Amino acid sequence: MKKNIKQVNGNSSKEVNAMTKKVGVAILGLGVVGGGTYQTLTKHREYYLKTQNVDITVEAVLVRNKEKAVAQGVPAEILTDNIAEVIANPAVDIVVETIGGVDAAKDYVLAALREGKAVVTANKELVCKYSHELERVAKRTGCGIYYEASCVGGVPIIRTLLDGVQANRVQEMMGIINGTTNYILTKMSQEGADYADALKDAQKLGYAEADPTNDVEGFDALYKLSILSSLAFHTKVPYTKIYREGISKIDSKDIAYGKSLGYTLKLLAIGKNTEKGIEVRVHPTFVPNAHPLASVNDSFNAVYLKGDAVGDIMLYGRGAGAFPTASAVVSDVIYAATHAEVKYSTFKNTATADSSVKFVSDFESAYYVRLAVDDEAGVLAKMSGIFGKYGISLVAVSQITQKKEPDDEGILRVPLVIITHKTTETQIKNAMTKINASGMGKVQAAIRVES
Repeated sequence: MKKNIKQVNGNSSKEVNAMTKKVGVAILGLGVVGGGTYQTLTKHREYYLKTQNVDITVEAVLVRNKEKAVAQGVPAEILTDNIAEVIANPAVDIVVETIGGVDAAKDYVLAALREGKAVVTANKELVCKYSHELERVAKRTGCGIYYEASCVGGVPIIRTLLDGVQANRVQEMMGIINGTTNYILTKMSQEGADYADALKDAQKLGYAEADPTNDVEGFDALYKLSILSSLAFHTKVPYTKIYREGISKIDSKDIAYGKSLGYTLKLLAIGKNTEKGIEVRVHPTFVPNAHPLASVNDSFNAVYLKGDAVGDIMLYGRGAGAFPTASAVVSDVIYAATHAEVKYSTFKNTATADSSVKFVSDFESAYYVRLAVDDEAGVLAKMSGIFGKYGISLVAVSQITQKKEPDDEGILRVPLVIITHKTTETQIKNAMTKINASGMGKVQAAIRVES
């Protein structure tokens, strides 16, 4: 007979076989991610028993509509609409939060942690805004809080930062970390669709919500970048320190002009740890066609890292969806079930940044600038002179077409596209203000370029 031992998870305990650890899970919410998590856990129970030596059972599922859950194959006896029942259930060791939003999710997660239950969450906004509160409670009860699924879906970026590249000082990260915007920009690039039509298509396919603001204006990527840059640079990077710009004002002609010059447009989340300080920003960005991120299309995501020892690394995969995200959720469940030691942040996790940390706001970047200029001799020299006056050198100047187009004031002018060398935000803004006041042309678009 195999000897029984007591396994402890936070404040809860149970008798388990000495060779196999038994772990009970509660799932809060049975939407896309919750449903995928339930199916993955139940389908692969024997596989995890065989490969991970852990027997994971779903002991409770919190739902509003029990009939719908039963229709999805969930046994009625484990369904509840009462969070107190879930928290009080002694068979539950790990609580998986997939309900989304912030208010209720925060209350439920805190209640689970206070009761001594480990928590796994896919909620990026919750982790971004309140990880300091959650971690403070988790430390008091000795519980773990795991959030791999909060960033980049099924791509194991958080585990990589925590357990894969810790030998390095991560100097830089650039990522396509929102599938909705990547799908829209891919459609605009490959099919020449305008933004409105590409958005409607994304909504029809379920990639974009009826109100797409969170995705297309960069909030989703901003929350994720806050989490990832904090982990990568070992210091708190609040989302309030991140520059944000969405894709809703992108014109398909700029994507086409950029393509003709050898660039691909992506919404990038960028974090750099420089001598001047930490630089964090989310915005549309041109990258050279040869860059690994340029070939990441449709709803796929990717994160490009640079470490001082390892050099360049890129992780690529599905950034959303029931089963890719469930993959990350269940990975955290298994990790929590098989690791007795709990790790917390490697930095002082507070609501605000440490006062000693400097953040760069006047960051440097190359620029793609599209001008509408008068079709007259000497205009190009005058435009170049304005850039030169503000210390901006030019990489390329191209008159893409001779066809005149109306600028934002309805004046017929010819388009002129300029690619600059690296310059500061202050310098480029001053130059564009001067051009707009010159009477010879107007700035129609300005998009940052990363190499």
